[in-house]
Amino acid sequence: MQPSEETLSTTPQQPKTVLVTGATGYIGGRLVPRLLEAGHRVKVLVRTPQKIADVPWHDDVEIVADSLSDAGSLKEALAGVDVLYYLVHSMASGSGFEAKEEAMARLVAGAAAGAGVDRIVYLGGLHPADTALSTHMRSRETVGRVFLESEVDSIVFQAGVVIGSGSASFEMIRHLADTLPVMPAPSWVNNRIEAIAVRDVLHYLVAAAALPDKLNRSFDIGSREVLKYKEMMNDYAVERGLPRRLVIALPVPAPKLAGLWVALVTPIPLSMSFPLVQSLQHDAVSREHDVDRYLPQPDGGLTPYRRAVALALGKERDGQVETTWANAGIDADPLPSDPDWAGYKVFLDERTFHSDARPEHVWTIIEGIGGKNGWYSLPLAWRVRGWLDKLQGGAGLLRGRRHPKTLNTGEVVDWWRVEEIDRGHLLRLRAEMRAPGGAWLELAVEPDGDGSLYKQRAIFFPRGLAGRLYWLGVYPFHGVIFPSMARNISAAAMTLQEAEQPQGSGVATDNP
Repeated sequence: MQPSEETLSTTPQQPKTVLVTGATGYIGGRLVPRLLEAGHRVKVLVRTPQKIADVPWHDDVEIVADSLSDAGSLKEALAGVDVLYYLVHSMASGSGFEAKEEAMARLVAGAAAGAGVDRIVYLGGLHPADTALSTHMRSRETVGRVFLESEVDSIVFQAGVVIGSGSASFEMIRHLADTLPVMPAPSWVNNRIEAIAVRDVLHYLVAAAALPDKLNRSFDIGSREVLKYKEMMNDYAVERGLPRRLVIALPVPAPKLAGLWVALVTPIPLSMSFPLVQSLQHDAVSREHDVDRYLPQPDGGLTPYRRAVALALGKERDGQVETTWANAGIDADPLPSDPDWAGYKVFLDERTFHSDARPEHVWTIIEGIGGKNGWYSLPLAWRVRGWLDKLQGGAGLLRGRRHPKTLNTGEVVDWWRVEEIDRGHLLRLRAEMRAPGGAWLELAVEPDGDGSLYKQRAIFFPRGLAGRLYWLGVYPFHGVIFPSMARNISAAAMTLQEAEQPQGSGVATDNP
């Protein structure tokens, strides 16, 4: 049996109480169950507990509902904690971004010292020394330094490009290589990169809880395999069974233009593509391998790049992606109370459709909506709207979904996010596209005689005059898209039901 993408090999550890911040993120969501497997008592600090309501480890952890910006709440959350995992890094930008990140780190470090925490573990980024860094890389370096200079012993792991199913770096490589057989590219595609498999990152994070006391330092971690970025795209293509890509490095860095291009071609939105591209402006290679003196490597050694790609592709093919970069998301207000809209102006588009298909088959289609399954109406119109959203810096349609058949609260479905799921009955999606207002889409089913009644409701809360004009502008398209969507979902459910009926079990009629 081949090892799974995130198989860990750790020496036996003395059980400790650990607090994980960033548990709704890509790394944090995978770290929590592995800490539990190692025998630790795990607490998670989340602003919105509903985001982890459906994760398999929900009932095995203590959930603290609060933020990192309140010293009083932090004191309570850190009570009795031995190890704090700080896995928070915002992809926000703008004035004051770095100062806010640093201030939060200092607040957390002070609270950890006051609570008697033994160790802080932070995951930062590989970067060259004595070089002007991008805003986000500089911020991550600053946060790591804050912890190392604090009163609490800290371990700062510095990792480069993380390769794993659902990681932003892997999605960027995958979509570029899948889409473009010939790629004119900025000069940074010739920069040297040391990637690391997500399974190896998790190995080091879990093992850090067992490091000896009075150890306060950073460790560079990576695969020990250094490639140019264009070689990484070509090795991906080979592993994927595609012809090698022709990557033409142009003698210009063009980070902003490259960020825009990445946002258009990949699922990564502009808000993330710019910092990701900026992080590639310099070589990202380990300067030391001291971690080997303190921690064993994973079973079988560190994962080579091509092997990490193969594991990630296998996870996606088998529908076993645990977390994705997109599922981290941002907190947003839920749908206002229904049916009393609390004084808000609201626009509705409601549809119902009776189907001879049983409710469970209609629900299967509802829960599988989006991603490769599409939206059951005018695919071109959906794609055009997705491209327009991308051009405005929104999510677009390329984010897809984590699993082709099942959804959990907080997960993304293209430009939507699952706000509520009452499995077998109701799916409520909140839009994360750029629009002058808040939008939701509800899909529901209930029994109706021998068949079912499919219910569909689009809800839009306009923001000012622009929101009202926006609804009027898209209303004619809704008049075509939403009725066909209701019909086609019901028809797909009927096709599914017929396909599952044993041959020869058709309903008898009075016809000869």
